[in-house]
Amino acid sequence: MLTSLEGVYRNGRVELTENPHDVPEGTAVIVTFLKSYDIDLESRGIDIEQAKILRASLATFSEDWDNPEMSIYDNYDAAKANS
Repeated sequence: MLTSLEGVYRNGRVELTENPHDVPEGTAVIVTFLKSYDIDLESRGIDIEQAKILRASLATFSEDWDNPEMSIYDNYDAAKANS
């Protein structure tokens, strides 16, 4: 069984964002480092205040975006070609 958890690498250690459940002490792990997906808003002409307004405006859509049924749109062109 695989268990995935998020964490952050700091000072030579991985800090998990939550404690794993039902994982025995001493269990072997594999750590994969992910590229940062931070977006440089300043290079796109968006300052901090504008970013706050955008985040607040788009927050109303998060329930729809996070709905598992919306995953069909992750590869919309392929789904449309198969219909």
